[in-house]
Amino acid sequence: MVVTAGEKKKGLQTVVFTNPPILTSWASIVGPKEGEGPWGNSFDRVLSDYLTGEASWEKAENKMLQEAVELALSKNNLLAKDAELLLAGDLLNQLASSNFAARQLKTPFLGLYGACSTMAESLIIGAMLLDGGFFRRLVAAACSHHYTAERQFRFPTEQGVQPSPSSQWTATGAGAVVLEAQGSGPRITAATIGKVVDLGQTDSSNMGSAMAPAAADTIKMHIADLNYPSDYYDLIVTGDLGIIGMALTGQLMVKDGLVPAPYYSDCGVLLYDEQQGVNAGGSGCGCSAVMLCGPLLAKIQSGEINKLLLVGTGALMSPTTSFQGESIPGIAHAVAIEMG
Repeated sequence: MVVTAGEKKKGLQTVVFTNPPILTSWASIVGPKEGEGPWGNSFDRVLSDYLTGEASWEKAENKMLQEAVELALSKNNLLAKDAELLLAGDLLNQLASSNFAARQLKTPFLGLYGACSTMAESLIIGAMLLDGGFFRRLVAAACSHHYTAERQFRFPTEQGVQPSPSSQWTATGAGAVVLEAQGSGPRITAATIGKVVDLGQTDSSNMGSAMAPAAADTIKMHIADLNYPSDYYDLIVTGDLGIIGMALTGQLMVKDGLVPAPYYSDCGVLLYDEQQGVNAGGSGCGCSAVMLCGPLLAKIQSGEINKLLLVGTGALMSPTTSFQGESIPGIAHAVAIEMG
């Protein structure tokens, strides 16, 4: 049977998958600080240091992504050559980490940039390609490294600049998911592609509040497009708004008639504990990637969570636009992952 685009499109921004792609395996690698957090035992590998034997933090980041992809594939007894496509992204200019990892993996590659929403974006595009019959197996991945992001977006750590209490700690981590047209495991059942929302926030040290309106808008649209009750999901988790952005999103959800607690949390809040000195919480492409590929998918696999809505959030700014006084556009993409 031929399914038309109209049958897959629901409402204004949401698609449902006729043949829901399967998450058949996944892997997560994190840095030392992330390994010391509350979910340290849920990750496949914790790095002993931030260089991992490499000459620079940038080289360490692309090595981390490469190894996460290889580890996810190896759980299915597969090699990089067995993946038909790699969808990946990071925070660095020209997607340096993903590009160099793809160079080593020698897998057909599409580089993606959605800031911290990149993991959700890669899952959505991958699910569409599989459901459309264009591929049978691919890998969706994302990564970030605290020290590479600090050097690009803020200040080199050698300067010892005091961070603002509203700032977030860029996570060091890489997550990779093997998506297949057939197999067993959690399924991607639907996705909502977000709009760019910008309410004029210009403080690059408070990205959570800049992204919160986009997160709330996408969650509202997802629920409305699919005509779901507000408590349909066992957990709605954003990534990565941090403490401030999560609180604002919760308020906006209430305003929209949605009930946030206990069904709502944020990867930037979950990844660390309050004693780790991360100010408002975690951020970075790797934050939601490792939370998904670590504890969240483990909870789905165990049956503790049956229906998860991952809402990847991104601050679509650059150092150039910030220096020019531009506000910070926000984006959020939602991916529905269900078991059974």
